[in-house]
Amino acid sequence: MTAELYYEDAYMREFDAAITAVDKKDGRLRVALDSTIFYPGGGGQPNDTGWLTVDYRRLAVSGVKREGGRIWHTLDGLKGESVHIARGKVVNGELDWARRYLLMRTHTAMHILCGVVWRDYGASVTGGDMKPGSGRMDFEFEAMSGDLVAAIERKCAAEIAAARPVKTKILPRETAFQIPDLIRTKINLLPKQITEVRTVELEGLDLQADGGTHARNTSEVGEMRIVDYRSKGAINKRIYVEISETV
Repeated sequence: MTAELYYEDAYMREFDAAITAVDKKDGRLRVALDSTIFYPGGGGQPNDTGWLTVDYRRLAVSGVKREGGRIWHTLDGLKGESVHIARGKVVNGELDWARRYLLMRTHTAMHILCGVVWRDYGASVTGGDMKPGSGRMDFEFEAMSGDLVAAIERKCAAEIAAARPVKTKILPRETAFQIPDLIRTKINLLPKQITEVRTVELEGLDLQADGGTHARNTSEVGEMRIVDYRSKGAINKRIYVEISETV
């Protein structure tokens, strides 16, 4: 099992860990570690990137993926050089922090959007995706207009200005599912074998099951703009969001 340090502190930028397994996939070397701050992706949030330093050699981490209880880190830049990578070796890991923090702010922005739309319009989420600095979310709206989108954008800006704390908890599955509207998607995507549920709360606005990384406060999102909207079906409307590169 890999200890998931990003859940203990999403603001960690660097860590030391021991290699627990080494293999190749699609011709590329990858390692599993006993702990990591690299988020493996999920819930629409991409995986982290960064670097692992092994024997004083700084190698790029281009892919991170959860498989079973392990989190694998795909390494780039090895072409037969004498870098000894083996089980038990201690490595230093460093995030591409600018990218990670932008993703944390983006993910928080998506929760603000979802919270505003649910609170004020009662629309369920039917899909979503994000990348650093931008994202899109689909909602169960029968109709959408420029005036409606402008109103949603203003309400999101007010929630950012409200500086709402963002809190996380781990709850037993049965306890979590007693919370009304914890799952905002039309289909509950949590597998039945998941016995504990991580919740993310934007205090006073939004409470959902979620596994990603987020900012500590809505004020960290900065400027948030709705840059486009489209109809994706009779009752499925897509909203595209962008945030500023810096707060």
